Amino acid sequence: MSAGKGFIAIAALIFGRWHPVGSALACLLFGATEALQLRIQALGANIPYQFLVMLPYAIALLALVGLAGKSTPPKALGTPYFRENRHSD
Repeated sequence: MSAGKGFIAIAALIFGRWHPVGSALACLLFGATEALQLRIQALGANIPYQFLVMLPYAIALLALVGLAGKSTPPKALGTPYFRENRHSD
């Protein structure tokens, strides 16, 4: 069902600098490129459809290359969360 869009989701998190608003804006950007490639296909442009399908992934790669080394993930990323034992007194 995701059709390989997991890479774009991770790219949106990194491009949004791990912030919810930035990630939402990045998702809008990548969604707009997805819609653009569908519109170009519908217009019947003389471009092979494989290049148009590749467009959202290429934009995601370009966005990540532009941020190389500038985005730092949260420190707790990858560490398991254990709920504290709470005792009611």
